[in-house]
Amino acid sequence: MNPPVLGIIGGSGLYDIEGLEDKVWRQVPTPWGLPSDALLFGRIGDVRCVFLPRHGRGHPLSPSHLNYRANIDALKRAGCTDVISLSAVGSLREDLPPGQFVIVDQFIDRSFAREKSFFGEGIVAHVSMAHPVCARLGDGLEAAARALGLPVARGGTYLVMEGPQFSTKAESALYRNWGASVIGMTNMPEAKLAREAELCYATVAMVTDFDCWHPDHDHVTVEAVVRVLLDNAEHARTLVRAAVPALGAPRGPCPCGCDRALDNAIITATHMRDPAAVAKLDAVAGRVLGG
Repeated sequence: MNPPVLGIIGGSGLYDIEGLEDKVWRQVPTPWGLPSDALLFGRIGDVRCVFLPRHGRGHPLSPSHLNYRANIDALKRAGCTDVISLSAVGSLREDLPPGQFVIVDQFIDRSFAREKSFFGEGIVAHVSMAHPVCARLGDGLEAAARALGLPVARGGTYLVMEGPQFSTKAESALYRNWGASVIGMTNMPEAKLAREAELCYATVAMVTDFDCWHPDHDHVTVEAVVRVLLDNAEHARTLVRAAVPALGAPRGPCPCGCDRALDNAIITATHMRDPAAVAKLDAVAGRVLGG
């Protein structure tokens, strides 16, 4: 039974986590470059936590320009075992209004301008993404949200678009026909890379507004969206503080197998593996590569 280390990735409006004790910002270099910002190390009670503002403090980085590989590698290198992703999204469903939290269980990846894997030339691996989030983390987040009385829906599909522009009405209608629940720009390849790094991963998608399919979309002001964004961010901070004690309790292997995702995934024969690639993967895949 080992105590988890919780990584928290903050999206738009979330550039710090209140309530952390013994906190210190520390830069964590990686073989993939620098992450979006320094990492904030601290603890909530006895649970070690590491926070990363996805877009950097002050939001200088767009979704398409994030170094997703460095972000996930840095969290793994910092000792994280679990990652909670907090993300602002638009709604594709009438029953998911602004202010709603959605603990998603599936993704549709429509991004195209991003590096999506730690593996490639030198070492090839194919990791299953059939179940891209950790149900154990989702259970804990749902329980904490309901105990706080937050409006939360369990389950739903997050459509990840490239951006930075928002959807056309035709695209928004198409995504609704596909059965997607919410739309955003950041959780892929983040979720794929977390799985490759054998990190338990879960998303709390926070609805700021309806996407442009909605007949009232054109009447929504920027001020209204920002107001919901800031309210959501405050509720997310409260949710994290409430969920951490249970999620940080000592546990054995993940029942969903997230921490063993690389078992049987490496395809490249041992004698053909590039030593430089092996070294680069020390944090992400050292368990299976002998690092």
